[in-house]
Amino acid sequence: MKERLKQFYRNNRLIIWGVPVGAIGGYLYWYFIGCPSGACPITANPISSTLYGMLFGGLLFGLFKKEKPKVKEESGATDHVE
Repeated sequence: MKERLKQFYRNNRLIIWGVPVGAIGGYLYWYFIGCPSGACPITANPISSTLYGMLFGGLLFGLFKKEKPKVKEESGATDHVE
């Protein structure tokens, strides 16, 4: 179980770090910029702004995740016809 958690963290660490960074960014956006009139659905309150920041932080950091090259299994059959 512990090894599976380590492997999960290694595979998804950018997304895991992106979520709290996005949450901080969303909250700071609400705090410094926000929407004083309350008419803006995303930036009117800190909870929605923080949640959207978490979503976008995870997505943004996930863009930089490198995919491991897939190893093609060796088999006795050939892929081409002669």
